[in-house]
Formats: sequence, C-alpha cells, structure tokens
Amino acid sequence: MAGADTPSDKPHIPVLLRPLLAAVAPVSGAWLDGTFGAGGYTRGLLEAGADKVIGVDRDPLAFELAADWAGGYGDRLVMQPGVFSRMDEYAQDLDGVVLDLGVSSMQLDQAERGFSFMKDGPLDMRMSQEGESAADLVNTATEAQLADVLFHYGEERASRRIAKAIVKARADEPITTTLRLVQIIESCLPRPKPGQSHPATRSFQGLRIAVNAEYEELFQGLMAAERALKPGGQLAVVTFHSIEDRMVKRFFQSRAGKTGRANRYAPEMEQELPQFTLKTRKAVGPDEQELQENPRARSAKLRVAVRTEAPAGEIDARAIGMPQLGGRAK
Repeated sequence: MAGADTPSDKPHIPVLLRPLLAAVAPVSGAWLDGTFGAGGYTRGLLEAGADKVIGVDRDPLAFELAADWAGGYGDRLVMQPGVFSRMDEYAQDLDGVVLDLGVSSMQLDQAERGFSFMKDGPLDMRMSQEGESAADLVNTATEAQLADVLFHYGEERASRRIAKAIVKARADEPITTTLRLVQIIESCLPRPKPGQSHPATRSFQGLRIAVNAEYEELFQGLMAAERALKPGGQLAVVTFHSIEDRMVKRFFQSRAGKTGRANRYAPEMEQELPQFTLKTRKAVGPDEQELQENPRARSAKLRVAVRTEAPAGEIDARAIGMPQLGGRAK
C-alpha cells in the first residue's frame, strides 16, 4: 500500500479498475502499466499491494501531469517514456501487465491535441506528439487510402462517401481543424437519432488508429507481454471497441491453445505448449454503478490471462484478426 504521505488528489478513476483489481488479486510484486495516462491504474495497483509499478507512456504530457503526486510513491513507481510494444526491453520477470487501450480522457479533454470531434482544435491526434499528424494524412492520402483507413480501422460503412467528400473539400482549402472535418463528415451522413453515436465517431477513430499505428502497437505489445511476464504473471487488457477486443480475444485463445482445428477431417496437428491460461472465460464489462459514474465505460471490456511456463513464441498478426489495409472499402 502507498505510504501515509501519498497525495490524496487522485486523478479520474480509470474504466473497469474495480473488476480488474478483483480479477488479478492478490496484487504483489512488479507490474507494468503500459498505458500510464493519468496514472489511475498505476495508483490502483500500488495501493492494492504491488511492490513496484513501471508506468509506460509515449505521451510526454502524461509524466508532466504526474509530477505533483508521483513522488509520494518513492522508488515504487518508475515512469518510463516509450511504447508498450517494447515493454520487454524495459522489464523482465513481471508479475503483471495492464493495458488500457485507446485514447485517454486526458487527451480527449485537451482541444489542442485534436482527438475530440466535440471541440475545435488543430487536426493532430498524435499520442507521442511526433511524426505524421491526422491533418497530414487527411490532406495527402488518396481517396482510396482514406476510404481504406475509415472502413478497416473505423468500421465506417460510409467510408467511400466520406473519403470522396474529404478530397473534394481539401481541393479548395487544406483541412486543418477538427470541426471542419466534422462538418465534412456530417454532410455525408444522416442526422443521428437520439441515443446514436456522433456521426464523426467512427471516422475519428479510424484516423487516430492510423496516425498512431495502434493495431500494430497492440499486436506487438501482446507479444512483448508474453516475453516479459514470469510464469504465473497476469496480463489484463481493457478494450473499447470490437476490433481491439477481437484481437485480444483471439490472441488469448491462440496462446491458450483454444483455437482448435480448421475442420474435423483435418489431420491432428502437434500443438505447442500454451503460453497462457484464460482467467476470464468471457469479457468482463462495467456494472451499473460504474455506468452511472462513467458513461465512457459502456463499451469497455476486460480480459485477463495468466502466463504459463512455456517459452514465448511467435504468431502471425492475421491469426488474431488485425485489420490489413489494402482491401476495398465497402
């Protein structure tokens, strides 16, 4: 547990923190929080009994904002700039790894970061604040490339229509702000009915995922966790949309030897020893209390698996359903 001098001004409670801590209890030893963000999971793990937590984040602002409270945990908290796909370079023999995928509320709340379709700001979306921005992608990609990103990464059915409108609009003037892009997207779609998501939700998701290479990062991160965890170490992953959850689910099934044969007539193949056992047979969602406290939790799903003694192996990204760009958007 944190000492008496631990700061009390805690940040927002992260999604599914209570069920996650219950699923991995008792918490002890060395853990890695691969998506540090506002530090909520890290604090939860430290206060639940972790001896040490390594917080990893590619957003430099995350550690700047933690400066006011991080010192209260002394050397039990290590803040590691970087990406969670390289976690096995930062630590080995871990007792647990936690990943909270997607964009953080901290990033959404800042209009200047360009993640939110509800606030006007520069069309940025870069988690690391480096490299190609969403504006670069929107203004330079071909119509076919844009449709591909929106369809495969954002699951946007009107991807071709939106891509065509983007290319037409940028011919008059570059698209540099979030609300201008929102207006273009809204012009392509019917007005949402009460209870439906904002028309720009899927398009912004697709662009953000492309800018930050999130699916490749997730795939590489799952493999890195397999290499970094000790036998008995736990991997807990919180997802927010169907593609992420499908990737995590299929990874766990594959590494736990639960995929089975393609058909009953296929020859029996020698299976390698499973690298994980499943701790949650089905995804865990939010309870009513959490939904009332945090509507953002409505789409969240938690899955947990436990590392076995089998050596780490390799797997093809396509085997776990990672979207592949290049197909025709519908």
